[in-house]
Amino acid sequence: MPVTSQLFRSLPRAKLLGPPLFPYHSRLPCFPPHQHTSSWPPSAWPAAFSKRGYRRSPDLHSYNLSPPQVNSILKANEYSFKVPEFDGKNVSTVMGFDSNQLPANAPIEDRRSAATCLQTRGMLLGVFDGHAGCACAQALSERLFYYIAMSLMTHETLCELETAVEAGRALSPILQWHKHPNDYFTREAQTLYFNSLRTYWQELIDLSSPGESLGPREALLTAFKRLDSDLSLEAQVGDSNSFLHYWVLRVAFSGATACVAHIDGNDLYIANTGDGRAVLGVQEADGSFSAHTLSNDHNAQNEKEVARIQGEHPQSEKKTVVRQDRLLGLLMPFRAFGDVKFKWSIDLQRAVLESGPDQLHENEHTKFIPPNYHTPPYLTAEPEITHHRLRPQDRFLVLGTDGLWETLHRQEVVRIVGEYLTGVHQRQPLTVRGYQVSLGQMHGLLADRKARASIAFQDQNAATHLIRHAVGNNEFGAIDHETLSKMLSLPEELARMYRDDITIIITQFNPHVIGH
Repeated sequence: MPVTSQLFRSLPRAKLLGPPLFPYHSRLPCFPPHQHTSSWPPSAWPAAFSKRGYRRSPDLHSYNLSPPQVNSILKANEYSFKVPEFDGKNVSTVMGFDSNQLPANAPIEDRRSAATCLQTRGMLLGVFDGHAGCACAQALSERLFYYIAMSLMTHETLCELETAVEAGRALSPILQWHKHPNDYFTREAQTLYFNSLRTYWQELIDLSSPGESLGPREALLTAFKRLDSDLSLEAQVGDSNSFLHYWVLRVAFSGATACVAHIDGNDLYIANTGDGRAVLGVQEADGSFSAHTLSNDHNAQNEKEVARIQGEHPQSEKKTVVRQDRLLGLLMPFRAFGDVKFKWSIDLQRAVLESGPDQLHENEHTKFIPPNYHTPPYLTAEPEITHHRLRPQDRFLVLGTDGLWETLHRQEVVRIVGEYLTGVHQRQPLTVRGYQVSLGQMHGLLADRKARASIAFQDQNAATHLIRHAVGNNEFGAIDHETLSKMLSLPEELARMYRDDITIIITQFNPHVIGH
């Protein structure tokens, strides 16, 4: 098979079909508010929005990149964090993490976050996959961990925060962020975000008693649901600042999935909303690695999710609530933040849009209502939460947006990461998948695989190493430079036809601490 045939494999479909509220999102960068463009909306709106499919054999306008150029692209967004040692020892169950992102959309719609909780205990890590733009994923990456941290605090700590605010004193840091230089905060929205967060912790104070705090499971559940509620409320209320008014609408009408891990000692909690995935890498007695999935995808492939949604609506809607494996025939994830087009009543949507920026009133796309929209809400941000007690054989955790899992099977992901972290390459039988290969060709393939394996292990970041495989594997499961070069040099307008954005966080555990 020619190398270019690897590019023609069937790839995931767009998450959201039909006209979005802000159809120009693919034309403008997802700037933070302080970098917004001077004119809005642009003078030319796309004339039509057809259902996006993924091409199998388009004309490829790619270029032959050199290995240094390939590495430069793959490593542009990589980030690593190592947990500090005390007295020469790492006393944390987490040794550190590697993360990376590879865009397919322009701009990328994925986001990632990692932080250490300073007022409580533990570490938070999350990947967020946006659709209909990056605004909702951006808001989650900035805000969700604060809501989780507040939910975990004791009544007394929350009261101390409120007292400090009332007295005008500086607040003690809540989170220690571990961010790539390209990760940003929307500065002009910080006051709005803080006021919403403060209202939340005031309610937590009113609902709790001295000495009380929520457990991790309840804290994650409450934080997810409350933030989604605040995104909705902020869009309904609007803002006197015209750009902030636009921003909160953009956040609420776009959407995002979230897969978050909270690690405190030996306790690992996964909170998942949507089709992100958390997979644990377990080292077996023979040194090999097996995959233990800690989350469920919330989509049409999950029979329980289909039954849940059908059960929440009248029998008359059973055939329309899920059509063509999409919610109302449009949305692939069955749980998500934002996406108020699938949550608000028609009357509320119209009222909010009428009070929004004047430009919205003149655009036909703002009037778009999902078909068979009778008994909203159809969508929830409520997470499915899994608890796992870490064991010494649990070596690492992979959080990834669906762009990763659509490209590699979870067992392959765990094998690649496990071999990278241990430096031991578990040779798998070389498969040719039905191709007729001569003995000489087989010898060449084996020699080529050996050479490429040694080169691949030069990556200093496990997430980069995994992305290299996800994008550059050929039909024999080996990294192929020509494939990598072609996939990475596709123009922006073509890249999304072959793959989705990929965001990965790989957390490595300390078996010696877990064992004790």
